[in-house]
Parts: sequence; structure tokens; C-alpha cells
Amino acid sequence: MTAALQMNLQEPNPDLSRVEFATSADGMPVARISDLVLAMVTSPNGFAFLASAVSAHRPLAELTRANFNGHDGRVADEDEFRARVAETAGHKRDLAELNRVRTRMSTSTPWGASQMAVIYADGVVAHSTAGHGGFHLSADRNAKIHPLLRKDLPWYEEDCEWAIVALSFPELFTAHERAAAEKTIRNTWPDEWEAIHGAKLTEGESWIKDCRAFYQRHAADYVVTSAIFSEHHPSMTEVVAVVGGNRRTDDDERRFLVPSDEYAGRGRFGFVINPVRHAQYHGPSSFIGWRGREDGS
Repeated sequence: MTAALQMNLQEPNPDLSRVEFATSADGMPVARISDLVLAMVTSPNGFAFLASAVSAHRPLAELTRANFNGHDGRVADEDEFRARVAETAGHKRDLAELNRVRTRMSTSTPWGASQMAVIYADGVVAHSTAGHGGFHLSADRNAKIHPLLRKDLPWYEEDCEWAIVALSFPELFTAHERAAAEKTIRNTWPDEWEAIHGAKLTEGESWIKDCRAFYQRHAADYVVTSAIFSEHHPSMTEVVAVVGGNRRTDDDERRFLVPSDEYAGRGRFGFVINPVRHAQYHGPSSFIGWRGREDGS
């Protein structure tokens, strides 16, 4: 990503004047932003995550873990917690300055009947349904979408395609939403991102591009497709692997034993068998589907 783009996605001097920080009754870092309270909760496993409480009006120092619910992603430490608080505060501030209107519209969408609509601007409406939702754009608005990302039917679902709308009409979204949209575009449509920006994404900047590179590098290697703790070999994990991670027939599958500690450290896209360290396995299986199955491989 270019330095200019990175600068546009960050708020160098976040306004924390309306944020109250404190320590809860049971020692958690907590912060209040209007009617929202955030906490850095440490799990029994030792990792910390962001949790929230709405309309918790008691003093922050009196709150405890029981007041918070949800799981809004991990945080590494208190510095990252404060950064997430600043990000949330900025988002709420930006949101208050936008003229979004919540209303009900009697209309059908690709995901069912609209139950609630939010009008972002003329020709940009987000619909919620019983199970899903997304944006509907007018013909004029849809024509302004970059051709590489534009859809023929002007409906953009809420999981990933919403980011296309945010990228195209940034003035209708908060800085937090724009940053999330940028990340979504890079992760989902890296080729289009590179063409639009005239820049190359490097390793770590796009999940899809990194995934492609992983499978290209290991096209001739055995990549694990399923794994289970071995009932027959303590501290070992029994795995099924196929060349390139793409099973075409049952004959492609091979079983291996891998030390469980080593398997626990696998990468984002899978575990690659090292034939020097990982022995092919022909013994009794812990996989139900392999029990009684003759393994002649």
C-alpha cells in the first residue's frame, strides 16, 4: 500500500476529549464514550479482547466483568485497547455528522422483504431483511461505481460488497467505515484494487492474494485438508493431506502423523507436510470415515 493511502486511513491525532478512561472494580481497563462502555477483558486462556456494555450508567470504577458482553476482536495490550477506543470515538463522532435516516420501506430485495432501511443519501439506501441485507443504488449512483467493481444489478450485499459502495461514495461513510472498506476491497478483490490504484499489494496486505501465493508455492506439496488428535499416538495429530490441498479423488489422500505442538503452529492457509519429518501413516485411524477403510497408500 502506498504511504499516502496509509495516511488517509489513519487519524494521527484522535480526539479523546469526550472519552473517560478508568480501571474497573476487578482491574480491567475500561472507557466510556457517551452511552457506550468498552472494556479490555482477559480470557482464562490469557488473551485479551474488546467487550462492550450499553447504558451502563454506574461509575466506571464500580463495573465488573459481569457488566460486559460481546467479543469485538482481540487486543494485544492496553495501548491497542486505547487505540480501539479512539477509533470507536471517532466513528461515533463522524456518524453524528452524517445525515442518515432510518425508515421503513415496503420493498423487496435479493435477500427478502426489507424490514428496515437507512437512507445514506439520495440513491443510496441500505436495507435489512430477516436474514441478510445490503445496499441498493439508483441507476445514476451505480453508474459512478468503478467499472471493475460495478454490478449490473445495483444491489451490493452487506458482507463484502458494501465496501464497493463505501469506496465509491466516501463522503457518506465514517473514517472507520472507509478504513474497513479499504481493507475489505484489498482482501476480496486484490486484482481490481491494484488496477484502480496503479500499485501492487505486498505480502500481508491481501488475504486472497496471499492465499493464492501459498497454494502456488505448494502446488506439488501435500497440504493438510483435515486433522484430528490421534487416539493411538499421544501428543500426535493424525492428518489427511493431498497434493496442492485440492482433492480430486479418494486416491489422492494420504495420512501422516504430525506432532500436535507443531501442528498447532500452522499458518493462515494450512499445514504443509515435510516428508523428511512427517511419516506417512498406515495404522489405525482416529477419523470415523477412515476406520475399517483399507489404506493401501
